[in-house]
Amino acid sequence: MSPQAKLALGLTLVAAALAGAGTVFLSVASAAGPAPGSALALPAEAAGWGMLAAALATGLSSLGAGFAVGRLGTAAIGALAEKPELFGRLLIFVGLAEGIAIYGLIVSILILNRLS
Repeated sequence: MSPQAKLALGLTLVAAALAGAGTVFLSVASAAGPAPGSALALPAEAAGWGMLAAALATGLSSLGAGFAVGRLGTAAIGALAEKPELFGRLLIFVGLAEGIAIYGLIVSILILNRLS
């Protein structure tokens, strides 16, 4: 595995772990109830950690997807130069790499829905 692929995988795993930790923290904070004297459903610290987790999930998954698409796109162009009939198959692989960013965005939306 190339160093860039290891970096992309590592960043994606870190984003997933931080997003999961933020979701768990929000679950614990919302189970504890609202802070005394506040109109918010969550304490300010929980909302801040939730927003941080959402931002990291989106940012790091997009970064990982960018590395993946960059590497895959380069290889796909090289393969298309030799065999143009592989276009459909290569397009699927690039789409799968872009899916990493979409998963991070979905996780962010789910985290932000827990904040409101």
